[in-house]
Amino acid sequence: MSSLPSVNLNNLYAAFGSSASGIDVTSAVNQILDADRACERQWQSQQQLIAQQTSALNQLQGGISTLENSLDTLQDPTGALLASSITSTQPGIVTAVADAGTAAGSHVVVVQSLASTASWYSDAVSDTTTPFTPGTFDLTIGSGSSQTTTSITIGNGIDTPADLVNQINGLNLGVTASIITDANGARVAIVSNSSGSATDFSIQPTGTTTDNLFTRASTGANASLTVDGVLISSSSNTVGGVINGVTLSLNSQAPSNEVVLTIGTDANSAVQAVNSFVSAYNALVANVNSQFAYDSTNQTSGPLGGDSTVRMLQSALLAAPSYSASSGSVSTLGSLGITMNDDGTLSVNTASLIAALQNDPSSVHAFFQGSSTNGFVASVQNAVSGFSDPAQGALTVDLQSLSAENSDLQNQINDYEDYLTTVQANLTNQYNQANILLLQLPSLQKQIDAMLGNNSNGSNS
Repeated sequence: MSSLPSVNLNNLYAAFGSSASGIDVTSAVNQILDADRACERQWQSQQQLIAQQTSALNQLQGGISTLENSLDTLQDPTGALLASSITSTQPGIVTAVADAGTAAGSHVVVVQSLASTASWYSDAVSDTTTPFTPGTFDLTIGSGSSQTTTSITIGNGIDTPADLVNQINGLNLGVTASIITDANGARVAIVSNSSGSATDFSIQPTGTTTDNLFTRASTGANASLTVDGVLISSSSNTVGGVINGVTLSLNSQAPSNEVVLTIGTDANSAVQAVNSFVSAYNALVANVNSQFAYDSTNQTSGPLGGDSTVRMLQSALLAAPSYSASSGSVSTLGSLGITMNDDGTLSVNTASLIAALQNDPSSVHAFFQGSSTNGFVASVQNAVSGFSDPAQGALTVDLQSLSAENSDLQNQINDYEDYLTTVQANLTNQYNQANILLLQLPSLQKQIDAMLGNNSNGSNS
């Protein structure tokens, strides 16, 4: 019987991509799984785009929030647009501040005397633990029907300066006691908690006490001044209500000096508020515009380039500056020196804005604020509120939609990964079995060759 050709298994090894050591099972399975994950990579790419769109929408919402805050400042009825400034010809004597909307004008103030605070001090003892001579004194506050007198006894546990301070402060009489220490020793000082004649107080010894332990340092007295010739008395050096909306600060007395206070519009505060609005508006417009800017190199636009909601926001923003008031010398932004650039942003001519504020502040105020339902500020707020509403705003709805889409994709990925886990287990099992068989082939070939009587050095057929 002629011999049968021997079987050469080298090609079988090559077909399995293996060497004599067997198949790389992990590598083979991972290659198959990587190919199977093509759809998953597409889902992950969609998630990346959603993340970019979500970030861009959040930035737009932040920009709208900043814009709305600047609009709130312009709409504040006691805010920057109505802020008043006061100049003093002699601030060392009198300064003042004015509430928003205070009528412009000039006032003449003469400070005859300042309000003072009553104070007394005791005789000195060597230190804070040295007792005073026992005795009794009356502390009397006020005068007439509002006068109150309190009797205080030194001795029987109220002996030292520290004891006396604690005793007086514990009575809550409207005065404050403290210890003053110098080269002469320790004294107890008693000072009224407020200035003015109504809080003046006196200290007198009573009973068997012969020495007056306390000495008056100052008398509580009202400030005396004239405002536009009218004599004014004030218990404090801060005087309010004399001039409507104005609070005076009396800094020194000067009976022979007339101080002129001039009240006018605080243009700087108004200009700052307008510039804050323009800055917020420009930042938001620039952000929206960037979504539609085309990058010719990468052939892409912004992540929200295809979002119709953002396109509507752009249209609303670009239309807002065209608002026109029905009356007044200031009817448009242009009347204030505010103009629109080619890209939709705004520019402010500060000199023109200040001139409008100084020439006709009431018209500037009316243009911006109008009433609760009209005016430039209300117009812009209405234009953007439909996008910014935290419950039903268009951008909020966009974000909710993207979040839902991202969740759906993540569920798909999670389900597919569960499926691939099963596939991986099956493939690993199959390849391990194939690998066992493949490793057995050399031994099997030798057995076959031996059975066929083939010479290992002979040619194979």
